[in-house]
Amino acid sequence: MRCARVSATGLGWLPEALDGLRDRDLLRVLTYCQGAPDPEVEIDGVPHLLLASNNYLGLANDPAVVAAAHAALDAYGVGAGASRLVTGSLDLHRRLEERIAALKHCEDAMVFPTGFQANVGTIPALVGRGDIVFSDELNHASLIDGCRLSGAEVVRYAHADADALEAALLERANWRMTDAPIGASPPRRLIVTDTVFSMDGDLAPLPAIVELAERHGCMVMVDEAHATGVLGPTGAGALEHFGLEGRVPVVMGTLSKALGAQGGYVAGDRDLCDYLRTRDRGFVFTTALAPAAAGAAMASLDIVRDQPERRARLHALVARLVGGARDLGYTVLPTDSAVVGVLIGEAADALAVGASLRA
Repeated sequence: MRCARVSATGLGWLPEALDGLRDRDLLRVLTYCQGAPDPEVEIDGVPHLLLASNNYLGLANDPAVVAAAHAALDAYGVGAGASRLVTGSLDLHRRLEERIAALKHCEDAMVFPTGFQANVGTIPALVGRGDIVFSDELNHASLIDGCRLSGAEVVRYAHADADALEAALLERANWRMTDAPIGASPPRRLIVTDTVFSMDGDLAPLPAIVELAERHGCMVMVDEAHATGVLGPTGAGALEHFGLEGRVPVVMGTLSKALGAQGGYVAGDRDLCDYLRTRDRGFVFTTALAPAAAGAAMASLDIVRDQPERRARLHALVARLVGGARDLGYTVLPTDSAVVGVLIGEAADALAVGASLRA
């Protein structure tokens, strides 16, 4: 009881912090959906249209995907039982990694329990103190946190602005080299960007970014979370969309958006994956991806490959939503992805519109 009292006293600042969030309309409240993330869900017993899901291709509740999850559950059990470097690596994980590598036109791949975990573990494995990261200012929180955890110098460049990135690269072309001891390795430089940005739905200028990286000798890491399954002739993502396969050394993505399952991955050449399996703390120090999620993702990859009409329908529905919202007078951001940004205004205004839509 004494420990509980000490803990309660130590958290005495929370009520004021919560009041501050509430006053600024920033306190988040969970919405509990009753059932799978279909186009229509029940909330408190009332049917609602679901327009906020990442289940872009309807795979999260697809019978074939659910059956594959059941089969993996029956064959491997609920959990993998250990980290990948102990006994948690299953042949199912390896088959999934081979399929991801083939989709991304890479030599190898590795899967993680979550996409967030993949980013916060991989970036610090690639760069550290004395190195430098160039990060788009609107990158996802997991990329931002990965950059911070790395200890590298972080340069944020203007959103989707290749000219701003080039200026930053030129400004730091000889960064710290003059102070380095003779024989020291040059600092590593890494460019990090989402391919499809999760809030506005716009695409990074990937051809220009890749060209700059090649010219300046920088590594590039892209986050394909909202592009995999959605963009490209085969659904491989934005790199395929732009014809850049094989020119980006570190390709990250998720199994939990268009693929409808859960987990994350990093794809690249064999040396990269061999290195990350030893040095990526988000991979080393966690229990492996649940078998049911891996089985589901395998089935989803089959559907992405075999049913391109799902992507065609998705993009038709996006165009219909964008056109209809604009006809109603809303400001809708341009998009080539499944993310449709409708600009409302301040947080209080957005909450009011959300409440009216619920009603």
